[in-house]
Amino acid sequence: MRITRTGGGRSRRAAVLTTTSVLTASALLLTACGGSDSDSDAKDSDGKITLTVADYGQFGYKEAGLFEKYHELHPNITVKEETTANEQDYYPKLLQQLNTGSGLGDVVGVEVARVKEVVDTQAAKFVDLKDSIDVSQWVDWKAKQATAADGKVIGAGTDIGPMSLCYRRDLFEKAGLPTDREEVAKAVAGGWEDYIKLGEQYKAKAASGTYFMDSASAMFNGVVSSSEQQYYDTDGNAIYKDSPGVKQGWDLAAEVASKKLSQGLPQFQDSWEAALRKGSVATVVCPAWMAAQIETYSGDDYKGKWDITSAPGETAANWGGSFLTVPESGDHTKEATELVKWLTAPEQQAAVFKAVGIFPSNQGAYELPEVKNATLPYFNDAPVGQIYADEAKTIPVAVLGAKDGVIKDTISTQINNMEQRGTKPDEAWEAATETIDKAIG
Repeated sequence: MRITRTGGGRSRRAAVLTTTSVLTASALLLTACGGSDSDSDAKDSDGKITLTVADYGQFGYKEAGLFEKYHELHPNITVKEETTANEQDYYPKLLQQLNTGSGLGDVVGVEVARVKEVVDTQAAKFVDLKDSIDVSQWVDWKAKQATAADGKVIGAGTDIGPMSLCYRRDLFEKAGLPTDREEVAKAVAGGWEDYIKLGEQYKAKAASGTYFMDSASAMFNGVVSSSEQQYYDTDGNAIYKDSPGVKQGWDLAAEVASKKLSQGLPQFQDSWEAALRKGSVATVVCPAWMAAQIETYSGDDYKGKWDITSAPGETAANWGGSFLTVPESGDHTKEATELVKWLTAPEQQAAVFKAVGIFPSNQGAYELPEVKNATLPYFNDAPVGQIYADEAKTIPVAVLGAKDGVIKDTISTQINNMEQRGTKPDEAWEAATETIDKAIG
């Protein structure tokens, strides 16, 4: 079985996992961002310390009971989490706090699409973690993402988004396509072009009112995420116009739009959620954190009808992931660093995966039963622990850029315009590049 590959994505969702030992957790649906007031850093009158963790989305620590456990291990320390709705609101606030030097948490989350900009422009404002944390614990490409040119490591890896493919077994069967994980993996083993060919086969015999994929922009992100060079080169120059990965992703997205193989739904919007509830989508490009969103919105009617297999192609891909950082301005940087070290250790990352389905970046977690034996009952008992771990180990080191998120979001918007409005590819590309160039300078 070829299950050997795999982000933030900005959204995080919970999944129900099982292992051969224990494992049940409720599907959760939370997104958030946050900050803290500097007065929360002060010691209480009895000498006890409160550490504030400012983050966005669902990092899963509260759900896994880790803050309470840390307090049991360190009775003089209480951890408070500051979390609100989305990363797009969170990041500008974080930059403002860094610039003013106030309002920062003792521990601060940073999303992967932002980490390059933080490393390049704000590294001096963070504690160097390389002497406190063994960065070799993480998959190597994750550690490099938070490492400055001088070797300073500003962030400890939390989760990653190994790429897979989620598909509806029942809809595949009705369309005369293979339903077994191994067979589906073989059908798309040649790459994203094979994925589109499978989509054409699906469309020829598709159940009425259904579509092969949810969004061509999601497929675009999958294509680009499997490339070492994406939107920037190693010198920090924006090269998205000439990037082979971007060109391939764009051309394939244009093909999907012209052949009407997708429902043309921007992910995470109301229409996308409604389509999952209705059951009109046959495949979704699936970084690890995506499975829980599908389970949440598809609901009980489709339990066991979804399955998970390898993403198209031979090159592994990552979509999403975050880091924990420690601002230098904090009153308790030593204690905050110890908290970060503990939260990103194998046992704690495995506990988070068990609780909410966020996949660890710490390789030590992959051999723990909570990860190694994990399956998803909703997805026909797909062995996600095996799938995601195999993928994570082979993902190449991607070149990150300061405005990766801006570029990706802008291109995705124009792909949606091709799908929904019939915008011609040349016109959509011109509109995307004009917007991007204004945004990044």
